[in-house]
Amino acid sequence: MARTDRIAEPWGTRTPYGPGERWPVRVDQHLEEGLTEADVDRWVQSASTLHSNGDGLDLAVKDGRLVGVRGRAQDRVNHGRLGPKDLFGWQSVGSSDRLTQPLVGRDGRLVETTWDEAMELLVGRMQELLAERGASAVGFYTTGQLFLEEYYTLGVMAHAGIGTNHVDGNTRLCTATAAAALKESFGCDGQPGSYTDVDHADVIALFGHNMAETQTVLWTRILDRLAGPRPPQVLCVDPRLTPVARAATVHLAPRPGTNVALMNGLLHEVIAHGWVDEDYVAAHTVGFSELERQVREYTPEVVARICDVPEEDLRAAARLVGTADRLLSTVLQGFYQSHQGTASAVQVNNLHLVRGMLGAPGRGLLQMNGQPSAENTRECGADGDLAGFRNWSNAAHVADLARVWNVEPDAIPHWSPPTHAMQMMRYLEDGSMRMLWVQGTNPLVSLPELNRIRSVLTQERVFLVVQDIFLSETAQVADLVLPAATTGEKTGTFTNVDRTVHLSEKAVEPPGQARPDLDIFLDFARRMGFRDKDGGPLVHWHDPESAFAVWKECSRGRPCDYTALTYDKLRGGSGIQWPCDEEHPEGTERLYEGGRFFAAPDVAESYGRDLITGAPLEETEYRAMNPQGRAVLKAARYVPPHELPSERFPLQLVTGRTLYHFHTRTRTGRARQLHDAAPDVWVEVSQHDAGTHGLAEGDLAEVTTPRGRVEGRVRISGIRPGVLFLPFHYGYWDMPGGHAPDGHSRAANELTLTDWDPCSKQPVFKTAAARLRRLAASDGTPSPAPTTTGSAPVGPGAASVPPTRGGEASMSDELLPSDDLPTDDLPSDGGAR
Repeated sequence: MARTDRIAEPWGTRTPYGPGERWPVRVDQHLEEGLTEADVDRWVQSASTLHSNGDGLDLAVKDGRLVGVRGRAQDRVNHGRLGPKDLFGWQSVGSSDRLTQPLVGRDGRLVETTWDEAMELLVGRMQELLAERGASAVGFYTTGQLFLEEYYTLGVMAHAGIGTNHVDGNTRLCTATAAAALKESFGCDGQPGSYTDVDHADVIALFGHNMAETQTVLWTRILDRLAGPRPPQVLCVDPRLTPVARAATVHLAPRPGTNVALMNGLLHEVIAHGWVDEDYVAAHTVGFSELERQVREYTPEVVARICDVPEEDLRAAARLVGTADRLLSTVLQGFYQSHQGTASAVQVNNLHLVRGMLGAPGRGLLQMNGQPSAENTRECGADGDLAGFRNWSNAAHVADLARVWNVEPDAIPHWSPPTHAMQMMRYLEDGSMRMLWVQGTNPLVSLPELNRIRSVLTQERVFLVVQDIFLSETAQVADLVLPAATTGEKTGTFTNVDRTVHLSEKAVEPPGQARPDLDIFLDFARRMGFRDKDGGPLVHWHDPESAFAVWKECSRGRPCDYTALTYDKLRGGSGIQWPCDEEHPEGTERLYEGGRFFAAPDVAESYGRDLITGAPLEETEYRAMNPQGRAVLKAARYVPPHELPSERFPLQLVTGRTLYHFHTRTRTGRARQLHDAAPDVWVEVSQHDAGTHGLAEGDLAEVTTPRGRVEGRVRISGIRPGVLFLPFHYGYWDMPGGHAPDGHSRAANELTLTDWDPCSKQPVFKTAAARLRRLAASDGTPSPAPTTTGSAPVGPGAASVPPTRGGEASMSDELLPSDDLPTDDLPSDGGAR
């Protein structure tokens, strides 16, 4: 057994393996200081909730409280490994500042109230608005961190009970483009690939995806392949010198906002060199001739000029992806959070389609998620889409959902596209919406152009309800705050990026009067008296397992079929990938084997959109284009960003994540090891721009855009010249409460703009025009940026920056293959259950 500082060594000890071999098991564990395994009363099954990887883990319970975690050796996702957020983030569950009682706003402050009074206020205000203004006066903004059972209940009561089309999640900020891109290419949501494709790939391409920090255990899997025999080659597309970029065979650092041009350039080279699987394209796709015509003008010379990357690197990258025998690609925020996010991600799909790289080991595609249950928001209709990947513009799909819910089709709003989050803010701003119910998210830190969002959510006419586990920045300004239970305090299922469904069991009681989100929704539905068309209760389930049962019926026959899954089947073993039905009782590792897609006109979740304007295609257009239900090769021209650098704002600002925090730090900021590893905001600057602006490591600098300003200490990193980076996690409150110590704004989204991709409606966080100014010389204090990540220091001053360490509090156990590992129920070769 090894003892490792998992703040200093985020990915732990290497366990090398070769192509086609089983990824070795390594069980990671961290217990409260002074405790050993012998002290633990019991271990309770769960999975990770602070990223989208879905690592299987067990929660340690002693004397009725959580005291630690360990990885599940038998889980197909992680083979026992955990990342730093898994190992330490659980501590926030027992934080002393948890919400424990409902709060109501009175005379400008929040005061405690009872659950009965809180629910009466909520229901009363809801009924008033429905009577006075109709269902369009009410909106729901949820998270990517609840359970499937909770999302499904929310979707039913919002769509069929209230009848509102204003339902979205903060997944709009991180994975809306993943869903949109999959619909455009394959007719339906659902990730084609599997994490086990890492075990077989000879080339792994990461497009705008800093996997080392966002999905640490999946990156650990790649690191173990890189350390083994016949390692894969790696392509990294990222403007920063991340750990992925440092490990890459080829690193492309394009100018932000030029990803479509870059992808068109790679496709140009693949087609020009004859690296196309012509038989696959002819048999399983439509649209190749238009794609070929569109990319013809994107020669390496042209693309090098647009993207400002070396021409020879473009050619090398194209050769990597064009000649790979087994290509795995992943895509995330660097592509998604842009003005052409969907168009960029679709071109990655096109690369796999023209090369025939789908449905086989190592030939995988993952349009990644950012949150643990983002997939469930989309499946269950909690992001506005219809439950079960049904098509809101297909009358037969609406009628089928009405059958499942036992309501009339007209009871389900489907006369226009679902309302996305940024449009809801506009409706609140103009007064047509008067109530917003927020669950498990913190828009006063995470949404763009925060000054505007503050003005919207604090209007007197807006009734703001926040359901959360802590008093976040958003909860501070709410009219009603409902205290929720979190993972470990309730039971439910959730689904990760590669469609693996995990069961999370209740381990401890929630604090005070906090309730599971499902219980809050069920109580609300009962008090509202929602009825089906026969007069029976619309929401007729009563606990997580009965909610799961009705969801299974809703999913029956749809691409995301759960009908052969049960809680008992998920207990004790590994997670299982959907579709899991009578035909695939043990789950399905990969989609689209043999070129079979969910794209037939009668099956497809979407008829697609124009990638430039976002205009939806009509059903007749789609049927004419794709009558046989093939994959669609959809081309797009490059369009420059809407906000370009200028004389006044000569730089470009990108925002993003760091390894040690999740979203707005409501949980990770309360775990000492994670807080101390990245305690405050910083400004990442290239060596060139630091020299131009007279900046040194640790200097205090100001970043300004047309919308606001943020102060932070400088980290001179390997970011490309002309680009600044700010982590978006930091809001107005220090942890566990109160203002930032020096009173300055440190929220990156003060600076971002109100703009979104035309197809996915995902906000743009990557192309704001900015300027930089030195405020004060360093007092000897370095930037708070970690040294282990993409913010690692470079240049002459790098040696003086203390390395990021966690010390004794971050020491965690690793049970290695050389130790006495259990051999029963370990993942098989390929990772399938």
